Amino acid sequence: MASIARCLRAARPSTLSRLAQVPRTRYNWQPATLRAFSASPIRDIRKYTKDHEWIDLNAEKTAGVIGISEYAAEELGDVVYVELPEEGKEVSAGDTIGAVESVKSAADINAPIACKVTSVNLGLEEKPGTINQVPEDDSHGGGWIVKVQVGEQGVKDFDALMTLEEYKAFTGSEEH
Repeated sequence: MASIARCLRAARPSTLSRLAQVPRTRYNWQPATLRAFSASPIRDIRKYTKDHEWIDLNAEKTAGVIGISEYAAEELGDVVYVELPEEGKEVSAGDTIGAVESVKSAADINAPIACKVTSVNLGLEEKPGTINQVPEDDSHGGGWIVKVQVGEQGVKDFDALMTLEEYKAFTGSEEH
């Protein structure tokens, strides 16, 4: 969804300028009455771990997306390799689901909750640096790691994770 909103925001100024050049009709239509598209009422719920992973759950809390935080991506430096888990792998909270290697160091990626891996971001194998550019983007070209299916235990685990505000306080940063 994030990429759709970005595209619309990028296209909006040129669209409005084209519409402003259209001669007024007898209905006195005003281009200024256009409103921007917004898909914000239903938002995935994002939480963070102390190991700097994030997870977005859908509104039903049945599926989610996992990645590493912007803070972790900055601390790692330029990511040069990403190890991804196998699809279908079932994990408990805290289990290793992959790893990232950078020019500075290497780190495991841990499952923030109990879940089953349903999809992996194969784009990271070819372009691991995507994690540095957009670590918290769960769109097609983003730096997310895996998509998961969540059960009852996963929802319980999710409730114990940190909100964005708690995570910012934990890292001591204004931005995550």
